[in-house]
Amino acid sequence: MKAHPLEFRLARFAAFLFVLALLTPNATRAGQTCDERPLTIATLEKSLALAQRTSQQLDATEANVVLLARIGHDLSEYGLRYSHVGWVYKREGKWVVVHELNQCGSAVSSLYEQGLGDFFLDDMYRYEAAYAIPTPEIQAQLLALFAQKDRVTRMHARAYNMLAYPWATRYQQSNQWALETFAMALDPQIDSRESAQNWLRLKGYKPSTLEIGPLKRLGAEVSRANIAFDDQPIGARFANHIETVTADSVFAWLQRSALSAPLRTVD
Repeated sequence: MKAHPLEFRLARFAAFLFVLALLTPNATRAGQTCDERPLTIATLEKSLALAQRTSQQLDATEANVVLLARIGHDLSEYGLRYSHVGWVYKREGKWVVVHELNQCGSAVSSLYEQGLGDFFLDDMYRYEAAYAIPTPEIQAQLLALFAQKDRVTRMHARAYNMLAYPWATRYQQSNQWALETFAMALDPQIDSRESAQNWLRLKGYKPSTLEIGPLKRLGAEVSRANIAFDDQPIGARFANHIETVTADSVFAWLQRSALSAPLRTVD
């Protein structure tokens, strides 16, 4: 699979120039819906405050890599709390977030490196974060991967679908990229999305199943370029069972498999 260039948006969220850039009225921020809503001082303050609390809490752990989640959407009707995850690692003493983001509600995505300030500026529903710390051995494997940009992009697919089926490669969503990249970091034999998905099945990963009826599916497909259901198995789809990779399911699997410490929250 062809790899796509990694885009860099490294942000020093406490720096004055960074704040000025975020306040630029026409600036487009990754992962947003591009509805031209201006960034408010209140939003900026809450985002940077959460970023600072997160940075301080991560520093106290002495970890080098964590899986970090935010609440960008209200998913309570599906029994879920967190909407989006990214890998966060320390580089030259600063925390850097690597994650996949959908662009402006379109059907494509890109990979980004960001500071924590940017990570919490993207459409936050609730100003709360959560993270899981992988075992020291796994942290070392992830750090080795992040040092090789060609490997970081290897699992990325530009065709984006917010509800991508976990066991297919037609589309990809953000949490799916993070999970498939994790699999590649742990097994050097993995060189494709298909092999990453096979590894995850064998290791007992279980995706979330969302109950989404036909009218809601039709409305989403008609009105949203970044949602599709044609990669879901037909039988499950007609039974209103939509499987996808969620932040909650990834955290649950990491802990169930003893691959990380218990989930911690920042609020």
